Amino acid sequence: MAGEKTVETTGLLGWIDRRFPLSPLFKAHMSEYYAPKNFNFWYFFGSLALLVLVIQIVTGIFLVMNYKPDGELAFDSVEFIMREVPWGWLIRYMHSTGASMFFVVVYLHMLRGLFYGSYRKPRELVWIFGVAIFLCLMAEAFMGYLLPWGQMSYWGAQVIVNLFSAIPFIGPELAIWIRGDYVVSDATLNRFFALHVIAVPLVLIGLVVAHIMALHEVGSNNPDGVEIKDGPKDAKGNPVDGIPFHPYYSVHDIVGVAGFLIVFAAIVFFAPEMGGYFLEFNNFIPADPLKTPPHIAPVWYFTPFYSMLRAITADFTWVLAGASVLAAVVLFANGKVKGIWRIIVPLILIGLAIAFRIFDAKFWGVVVMGGAVVLLGFLPWLDPSPVKSIRYRPTWHKYLYAIFIVNFLMLGYLGTQPPSPVFNLMSQIGTVIYLGFFFLMPVWGRLGKFKPVPERITFKAH
Repeated sequence: MAGEKTVETTGLLGWIDRRFPLSPLFKAHMSEYYAPKNFNFWYFFGSLALLVLVIQIVTGIFLVMNYKPDGELAFDSVEFIMREVPWGWLIRYMHSTGASMFFVVVYLHMLRGLFYGSYRKPRELVWIFGVAIFLCLMAEAFMGYLLPWGQMSYWGAQVIVNLFSAIPFIGPELAIWIRGDYVVSDATLNRFFALHVIAVPLVLIGLVVAHIMALHEVGSNNPDGVEIKDGPKDAKGNPVDGIPFHPYYSVHDIVGVAGFLIVFAAIVFFAPEMGGYFLEFNNFIPADPLKTPPHIAPVWYFTPFYSMLRAITADFTWVLAGASVLAAVVLFANGKVKGIWRIIVPLILIGLAIAFRIFDAKFWGVVVMGGAVVLLGFLPWLDPSPVKSIRYRPTWHKYLYAIFIVNFLMLGYLGTQPPSPVFNLMSQIGTVIYLGFFFLMPVWGRLGKFKPVPERITFKAH
């Protein structure tokens, strides 16, 4: 019949297609999925994140075969994997290096989305799924970090879980419920093992599938921020400015995969500890509840947010309260804010200023640390810019992005260092810059002279 999809009727593929839509799925998501033809190297990181996910699942399965989730045996089982299991050291180092490389490619993937406005309409849900994946990764990494049962694993988990006790009313009970005990113990190890190996990976895989499906429903963004679906079409109705993902980008991504695997292998074979950033010295010492390490810090990929947590001190809450009152006065005095919002928003800010002084600084540190991640999910509604891509924004916007990146790296470094008055002041300044970048985006995102966006994508063969 006319308009009906043709199905292979012979051979093994035909037998499968009549029982499972293998060929239609391949066509919809690979050979007949048209992507913009001007992708650059920034678009490697999505497929690389998928590759690292596979590496983590496969190596994790082999590690679980020999790991013992028991407070008395966990550390020794890791040593057994490293010393006695054939190629166990390689599997363990691939998994530990993969954890850090996962965050490297995800951070770069998110940075590309920030540069090119990949969170803008119609890709809001794609972005939200991506932020959910990032949160899921953080939970997975945190729980997996406890499993080696070394000194830093134990005390890092103790510090982070204790943060939940700062939540008013329910905090102490919530912290006990998460640990399964009054301190980090065998019960904590068992539940973190179950969550790390089964529960969180299932959620993570589901979110990745949803992320890809949502992306392929609305189409990929590109460095120009131009929608190829709205451009000219060929005789078959396919975008002229697009090319099939397979074979063009599936082959193109092999270049990124090759480069990534060279770096990955170099780290695994020559510097798996990466100077103490990927695997800390203290984690090669068995967990000792009676001996606290001199300086407890999370792994590098958590340190920017850890810096924000430490930045919120009792004195700094006065600064936050004062900023809220000032913002309330400015909004009330601003004639552009009309109607009931002119009263409601300043009142909310005044209430927030009072709350800054009522609740403990530790609680606000937890709120800022968690809010700094959750805030990313609201980016589609914070950015009012008339263009998507950084290519067509005012030049000074690029400087703001550069300041944001440098500031994030600075916060990451400060999170690895022992606290000091100077470092704490720098963390507070960095926290204000990070939050200001997003909260003031509705203002600065409109300002400046924007360049005209071309009707069709710009492309140069490379």
